[in-house]
Amino acid sequence: MNRRDLVLAIAEDAGVERKVADGVLASFVEVVTKQVAKGEPVVISGFAKFARVDRAARMGRNPQTGEPLKIAASRRVRVTALKKFKDAVLSSKRSSK
Repeated sequence: MNRRDLVLAIAEDAGVERKVADGVLASFVEVVTKQVAKGEPVVISGFAKFARVDRAARMGRNPQTGEPLKIAASRRVRVTALKKFKDAVLSSKRSSK
């Protein structure tokens, strides 16, 4: 499902026009992005948690030579599926392709 399909499904499910659903989805993405960029996690109960993770610099090892090397600090985005969502997805039957 791509963005267009998602907008159409939301519009149909909510009983609103496609433009309204598209605006709400765009707004949702913008708000979540801004909050996570600031370092504040966004939790949607029963669905997912969006968070920024800052990783400290650390020492690693080159797997080919065994030589130690410094791994720079980095920043990542973590999206965690929450229990209700996981249970719904994992309890559904596999589709045959």
